[in-house]
Amino acid sequence: MRLATLRGRRDGILLVVSHDLCHAVKATGIADTMLEAIEAWPDVAPRLQSRYDELNDGHVADVFAFDPADCAAPLPRSPQWCDGSAFLNHGRLMERAFNTPPIPEFDTVPVMYQGASDDFLGPTEDVPLPDEHDGIDFEGEFGVVVDAVPMGVSAQDAIKHVRLVVQINDWSLRGFGPREMKSGFGFLQAKPSTSFAPVALTPDELGDEWRDGRVHLRLHVEWNGQWFGHPSGAEMNFGFGELIAHAARTRRLSAGTIIGSGTVSNVERAAGSACIAERRVIEIVDEGQARTAFMRFGDRVTMTARDEDGAMPFGTIDQRVVRAAHAANGEGQR
Repeated sequence: MRLATLRGRRDGILLVVSHDLCHAVKATGIADTMLEAIEAWPDVAPRLQSRYDELNDGHVADVFAFDPADCAAPLPRSPQWCDGSAFLNHGRLMERAFNTPPIPEFDTVPVMYQGASDDFLGPTEDVPLPDEHDGIDFEGEFGVVVDAVPMGVSAQDAIKHVRLVVQINDWSLRGFGPREMKSGFGFLQAKPSTSFAPVALTPDELGDEWRDGRVHLRLHVEWNGQWFGHPSGAEMNFGFGELIAHAARTRRLSAGTIIGSGTVSNVERAAGSACIAERRVIEIVDEGQARTAFMRFGDRVTMTARDEDGAMPFGTIDQRVVRAAHAANGEGQR
């Protein structure tokens, strides 16, 4: 089934969305919010599926046109957001970018940081940031939403806890990255609020494009209307089962926890990139210096995962970067 969240309350209003993303209906009487649905998944999932089937068959009342502009992130906030770096090609390029030593056991142990999960952005919301000089960058990813995961779960069992698949733009401020990485405490200021495509899918909606704990779709990225990349999610070196198991190695994961893949990245250069930093590193390697600047206020980025027939199951992230209101008064400037 396909689900979304209508803006209106702090945690939004749960919607069931038609397969073609043209129509929606509220999940009234089943679950008020996405988080409520995830927390009670065994009970509510069959009823949500029935409403989804009725919607697609044209047999449900109170249907309205689905508009992504009215949507919050599928989970406007969640108990936890953990982001991996499962595409080793990207990780190795970033080591060059930040001039950091190789990460121990990088090929065998997933890398992951815990980000802020209290203020996710919807698919068409402006992205307010304090300063262009902070190195504003987008990062296209895929992610999963899990139900309650026990501590010490195996990767084989962990994948069974995936309830929804999502598409993500994990914004970064590259100017803060090197210092925070070298501190040994990880990202904080380098990671502003994360954005999500409007629609969250149950894995079955992806058919054969969900296998081995990976999303086998290309993520098409445009910056100010120009092609930037279309890397495939199939090249994850660690699947989502392994990422979930890594996050749950020493603690339980609450229902509604989101696990990200990290920036989608392919070895093939023709696939382009899903973030500016990666393109800049490639330019340094190939040409001796970076030519591509980071984003400016007013710039727009769009991200859409597409199948071979051009269908866009998650909808589109389409956002503009703007100056944060407090920054206009001179606050927050470096």
